[in-house]
Amino acid sequence: MVMNIPFARPYITQEEIRAVTEVLKSGWLSMGEKTVMFERAFAEYIGSKYAVATNSCTSALFLSLKVLGIGRGDEVILPTFTFTATANTVVHCGAKPVFVDIDEKTYNIDPDSVEERITDNTKAIIVVHYAGQPADMRKIMKIAKTYGLKVIEDAAHAAGAKYENGKKVGALGNLTCFSFYATKPMTTGEGGMITLDDGYLADKLRILRLHGISKDAWKRYLENNSWYYEVIEAGYKCNPTDLASAIGLEQLRKLDWMNTRRKKIAEYYNEHLNDLDIILPYVRPKIESAYHLYPIRLVKYNRDKFINEMAKRGVGTSVHFMPLHLTRFYRKMFKYKKGDFPVAERVFRSIVSLPIYPQLTERHLEYVVRCVKEILKPR
Repeated sequence: MVMNIPFARPYITQEEIRAVTEVLKSGWLSMGEKTVMFERAFAEYIGSKYAVATNSCTSALFLSLKVLGIGRGDEVILPTFTFTATANTVVHCGAKPVFVDIDEKTYNIDPDSVEERITDNTKAIIVVHYAGQPADMRKIMKIAKTYGLKVIEDAAHAAGAKYENGKKVGALGNLTCFSFYATKPMTTGEGGMITLDDGYLADKLRILRLHGISKDAWKRYLENNSWYYEVIEAGYKCNPTDLASAIGLEQLRKLDWMNTRRKKIAEYYNEHLNDLDIILPYVRPKIESAYHLYPIRLVKYNRDKFINEMAKRGVGTSVHFMPLHLTRFYRKMFKYKKGDFPVAERVFRSIVSLPIYPQLTERHLEYVVRCVKEILKPR
């Protein structure tokens, strides 16, 4: 019997539904008290002094670059092996994205490649914690300190993950950006968060995320219904809603449990797929991954054919990611070409992600494993 197992599914329970209903009944739907509560709870969870909520991780990355003063003529180093939003935000700031290759075991940014690409125009490094596994921040921070560079962590995959020192991701770089998109370790439907320890930058982020005005509607409401605000900068519309933040508060309470479930699913795959001609995910010692993705690499079997065969059996898969230097825009705009980053290209040709989310039961996992074996190891 063919089962229907989608690639990803958000874990939503009655708690989230009740939280949204309460907000709907309250009459305050946009950014307000729930967002303030969510920011405080998330900062406490991460161990950062401040957290600033946004309407997406893309907005979080863009605002982070803006408050660091990244602009025209500047260069920002980042891995080519990431979702396009990471690089797009650099372009929207008027700066140049400078791609580097990845480590072939972890698929994270290769620190040695970073140092090779630094110029007088380099202002920042964006580190992507691929699949939920923290990158080698010790080496990255050392390089940043040596050359006087800022570090932004793209932790879209890594809510709840931990570095080697036991601290949660979000506590080392100058700013860390999280995603709460529907497929991420925790979700608000759409949404993001920036964690940081710099109070000046936190205040500036709050101003920039809502038109550049001095007081949002919630603050004006609290201050004796004073309508007055000042326009401090030409800001943006990047704020979340209380509907999203209410979901986020409930998801945050479940995050550690959800990450543990994903880890157990990864361990099941590791145990039952280790006799196949594939490369299983590698996790560095001493860190804790959020296990957002379970990417395997096919050694001999065609990747696209494998995806089609899995789809015939009702199992969703995906590819993370096409290296950005191979995409049309970045080839044309910045003259990147095939062969520039051989490790990322080699990984891309063979990589495919299997389903990994809390609702998967042992029966589901048995079926996924059976389908993989039917395709790769036919009788």
